[in-house]
Amino acid sequence: MKLVSLLRLARTDGVGPITFRRLLERYDDPDLALEALPALAKAAGRQKTPLIPSRVRIEDEIARLDRMGGQFICLGQPNYPERLAELTDPPSVLAVLGDIALLARPSVAMVGARNASANGRRLAEDLAAELAAAGLIVVSGLARGIDTAGHKGALRCGATIAVIAGGLDMPYPPENTTLQAQISEAGAVVAESPLGTAPVARHFPRRNRIIAGLALGTVVVEAALRSGSLITARLANEAGREVFAVPGSPLDPRCRGSNGLIREGATLTETASDVINQLSAQLEGPSQSLRNPSRGHADGNQTTPTDLDQAAREVLTLLGADACSVDDLVRGCQLPSSAVLGVLADLELAGRLEMLPGGQIALLARPISGAGSA
Repeated sequence: MKLVSLLRLARTDGVGPITFRRLLERYDDPDLALEALPALAKAAGRQKTPLIPSRVRIEDEIARLDRMGGQFICLGQPNYPERLAELTDPPSVLAVLGDIALLARPSVAMVGARNASANGRRLAEDLAAELAAAGLIVVSGLARGIDTAGHKGALRCGATIAVIAGGLDMPYPPENTTLQAQISEAGAVVAESPLGTAPVARHFPRRNRIIAGLALGTVVVEAALRSGSLITARLANEAGREVFAVPGSPLDPRCRGSNGLIREGATLTETASDVINQLSAQLEGPSQSLRNPSRGHADGNQTTPTDLDQAAREVLTLLGADACSVDDLVRGCQLPSSAVLGVLADLELAGRLEMLPGGQIALLARPISGAGSA
């Protein structure tokens, strides 16, 4: 497939990960999908044509990344990581600096508190080093605290992947600029956001789903209640991956979330052996591919307009302002996922649907600017 056209489609206003995949499944060619977008958006109720970036703009982005030594990988291409593609909402496009092959290697995510204790950082660094020495790739988010310790430990004995919230040319936090450069040389740095994108709060949950999606399991070291680390653990669990947690003092608020994970069934983790033993079946046997709910019913059957009308009624009945998962929606409708996903794509193009990390969706009370009421 053509990289420029794929990027234009992925960067189009109103085309999120689910709609991107749906359009490629329907048209099999990004150029055909781009040609169909205006009519699809109009049919979905959007009053203005979706803003499709020009070829010049996308070619410039590709050239800038090439000058940095990076490259793009797109959903559906052979080099796209299989575990990440199993998510309900895998990123349409990833920009990568470093060794892309690492994204397909067996990996473990490590996340935790930004304001981690000295003991927590030391434990995270040593644990990451042990995991890397065992041949696992350590995935984290390049944040302060546990993320930084995990990356440094992994670099001592192997390789690491840093998933960042902004563009590859916007290192964050600033004090990790050198560390990001080191990881790009000895591992890989991954970003879903376009070059020039500054990391803001809404980008971090989306980054977290990539961290969880790349890994066989997620290790949590020191996580407070309602922390981003717990979001990553939840996303890992929802994706059918293992969750590990290092126990901490009940007197330390930084450990209440991670201790809570253990109470809820996460594997109590003190050494790398605890992780490796739990993952042994996946590490020693053939790759265990989870069935992707968004593709599970895609058996070649075509959806008729009557089916879509029925699906639209049922989907709109079940959707609300509170987030729900695509899987729950499909089960609740008791319709083929192809019909449900078709409705979701129409709602997103119409600006009526908000796509959230982890395959979560919510109906917007008001259409976004430029969209009509479907």
